[in-house]
Amino acid sequence: MNDQDRPTQLRVGVVGLGAMGLGMARSLRKAGYDVGVHDLRPEVAADFARDGGSAYASPGDLAAAVDVLVGVVVNAAQVESVLFGTGGAAERLRPGAVFVMCSTVDPGWSAEIESRLAERGVLYLDAPISGGAARAAAGELTMMTSGSAAAYAVADPVLDAMSSTVYRLGESAGLGSKVKIVNQLLAGVHIAAAAEAMALGIRAGVPAEALYEVITHSAGNSWMFENRMAHVLAGDYTPLSAVDIFVKDLGLVLDSARPERFPLPLAATAHQMFLQASASGLGAEDDSAVIKIFPGIDLPKPAED
Repeated sequence: MNDQDRPTQLRVGVVGLGAMGLGMARSLRKAGYDVGVHDLRPEVAADFARDGGSAYASPGDLAAAVDVLVGVVVNAAQVESVLFGTGGAAERLRPGAVFVMCSTVDPGWSAEIESRLAERGVLYLDAPISGGAARAAAGELTMMTSGSAAAYAVADPVLDAMSSTVYRLGESAGLGSKVKIVNQLLAGVHIAAAAEAMALGIRAGVPAEALYEVITHSAGNSWMFENRMAHVLAGDYTPLSAVDIFVKDLGLVLDSARPERFPLPLAATAHQMFLQASASGLGAEDDSAVIKIFPGIDLPKPAED
């Protein structure tokens, strides 16, 4: 099978049509794949299928129909359910098929999943993602991957259709997740620091718009400040990545360092900030809502229609 044949012949499925998974499924469809999908919300899967592709009632039904199954769910427990729960995919993926795991999980757990699937003859790629919903929709994600040469041989064109950059970090699962853990340490700390800086400026009487303009053109800027503080300026906390995601991800960061007795003071502080936001009822809001934990600040309000 040559590369030109793959988009029309390789069968691809996506489980999980959230902010990231839906964009990834659309990118695959745009690349010419016949994309099957499953989501816990049947109406979301059906809506995707109306524009091309097929909706399936369970992960297992989808798995039986594809060569590459991409899992884009929230955490390890959901991946476990997708693969080994009732109606799960593991028993129905054919030998030689590939499961591409895109969630942020414990690296050791990811390696265990590779071994469990290998017992069934199913290939596995540890493939966490970064880039946000907009880049997912544009097929421009960064993928931090590790796995066997055999898995890459099947899944490479699928990875390319979803991403602008695919990093191959090793020949077995776990290394991709280790790099994602480091990325999430930085992402979480940067969001927390951006929120703290914006809150300080607002409390000091600086207009939020002016502060944003200056910082985004100064040495103190970061991608997270520029991206997330735009949400604060708009007063829009619709979750693209929720506060509770960073409660989970920074928890994984700290868990990964504990056996090594490795200190992570900034990650620990950021984790406590997101925990405080979640405990205050903000867990389902956009992660930029961590700014709401700071007292005595008058945050921008949404523009009236």
